[in-house]
Amino acid sequence: MPEAASAAATRATIGDSEFDRDTALTLREPGVYDIDLSAGWTIISAVNGGYLLAVLGRALAHALPHADPFTISAHYLTASAPGPAVVRTDIVRTGRTLSTGQASLFQYDEQGREVERIRVLASYGDLDSLPDDIRTTAEPPAIPPLEQCFGPADSPAPVPGSSAITDRLMLKLDPSTLGWALGAPSGNGEMRAWFGLADGRDADPFSLLLAVDALPPTAFEIGLSGWVPTVELTVHVRCRPAPGPLRVSITTRNLAGGFLEEDAEVWDGADRLVAQSRQLARVRLG
Repeated sequence: MPEAASAAATRATIGDSEFDRDTALTLREPGVYDIDLSAGWTIISAVNGGYLLAVLGRALAHALPHADPFTISAHYLTASAPGPAVVRTDIVRTGRTLSTGQASLFQYDEQGREVERIRVLASYGDLDSLPDDIRTTAEPPAIPPLEQCFGPADSPAPVPGSSAITDRLMLKLDPSTLGWALGAPSGNGEMRAWFGLADGRDADPFSLLLAVDALPPTAFEIGLSGWVPTVELTVHVRCRPAPGPLRVSITTRNLAGGFLEEDAEVWDGADRLVAQSRQLARVRLG
């Protein structure tokens, strides 16, 4: 069988992929779920915030009468580690078009005490019921064709912050935002890339929660290095993405007091803005 045909034959599908398996939860009792956080989605030693948001997002989709996240805001209280975790959900309000819930993820410390890692508040609805009327001034990011962009495998040396998560992603960065990887950051707080899952699974609302937090930090292109932990992340899912790779654009306009914001836009192959986010993150100065 030709290589391309073989790859197509083994392409993962929504509901049957590594991402789906690693974000699946087991219902313990109403509103309480168990999960084993996979080490495959770590950055250095910490579990990626977008992956964690997808885990909590799935728990709320199960708990609420609506299936699709419209807006989800997470506060990251302590760093999560691979291994067992518990998610507790609470229904705040249910309505005809929107339902709101909250969820928290807990792990255990060395003394066996529960430690809250993340707390989320979210509203869910039905993306397929939204009207088609679009009035926008937003435009897709200008990113070179995928074959002209570069991923972790193209680097001649280990990339700062590289980790296990890169093996699970199809990530190809715009060369104009790669100065940091060559030792010559531009000073602009911009990062742009093509994004997908490495096993070929198409995007859905839950993988969009991962996409907004999967690129290298804009702090790298500003000229900083090291871990950039998320303090708060809010994601707006605007519509169900079309099949194929996504384009992700992230910008930072202000770094002050050791904190910066990252504004992300995610566009699909039909040139639709499918998700937006704003993140507040802490940076290590000096």
